[in-house]
Amino acid sequence: MPDALRSLDDMLTNSDGMSADEVHRLRSEKVLGTTAILLHQEGDAKASELAAMLAELVTLDLEYSETDWGVDFYDAYLEVEPHLVPQFTQESLDRIEGEMRAATRKDKFEIKGLFVRPILPNVGLGWRKQLKVAGGPRPTNQARRVRIEPQHPVEDGLHFTNEWEHGVYQVLKEHQAKLPDNDTIGIAPLGALRVRKHTFEPDFLITYRGRVGAIEIDGPHHKGRRSDDHSRERLLRNAGIRQIDRIDVRDVSSKQDVEKFVVDFLKHLAS
Repeated sequence: MPDALRSLDDMLTNSDGMSADEVHRLRSEKVLGTTAILLHQEGDAKASELAAMLAELVTLDLEYSETDWGVDFYDAYLEVEPHLVPQFTQESLDRIEGEMRAATRKDKFEIKGLFVRPILPNVGLGWRKQLKVAGGPRPTNQARRVRIEPQHPVEDGLHFTNEWEHGVYQVLKEHQAKLPDNDTIGIAPLGALRVRKHTFEPDFLITYRGRVGAIEIDGPHHKGRRSDDHSRERLLRNAGIRQIDRIDVRDVSSKQDVEKFVVDFLKHLAS
């Protein structure tokens, strides 16, 4: 059993003091992770594709349905971005459901049915203003996942998931300002990028001297959704992304550390 799932097992076993919501979230994550790993172990191309989709694009919600013969039954909902719902065909759902039933076989509950539903936006009283800002003068793929969310950072007409991405952007922008016009960089935050069978949204795409690189940022809000990073990075490289680097802001103690990261990244991208 992978360490991540083993640690979830330990947390569920020692769940005294946890809220019902925390236990529910851990159980859902364990079921989703076990299902994805079982699919990956099947070995064929379709199963591997489904495993990658679960790892990259999906959260799982388990909703209590009924108790029969002392066994609790739950309906399982794969929650995805609205534009991804059509990718989960009935054939795909049937295969995922089969592995999900196997994933819960040793637990004290069973899956009654598997469904897919879109993630709904976080709508408050200011939704009209949010929609106006998000819509802009014309359609755009920039930051499609965060543009409808309230109180996210915005600068130069560009949207950012959180303050950490915004801070890295400001360092990139400062570095851009120091470069001559004939040797500058392009900065594309949170742009939707379609590769074969997947749509990714790298934190930053950087263009420099005829090459393209990607920067991924892990911070306090990063929740392990990139568990299939190697597969993701391989697809990006195959699509022409020359340099891919990650920065964990929890290991950064000053703005100078971020500046050094940016300088090193551009040096490797240009070499």
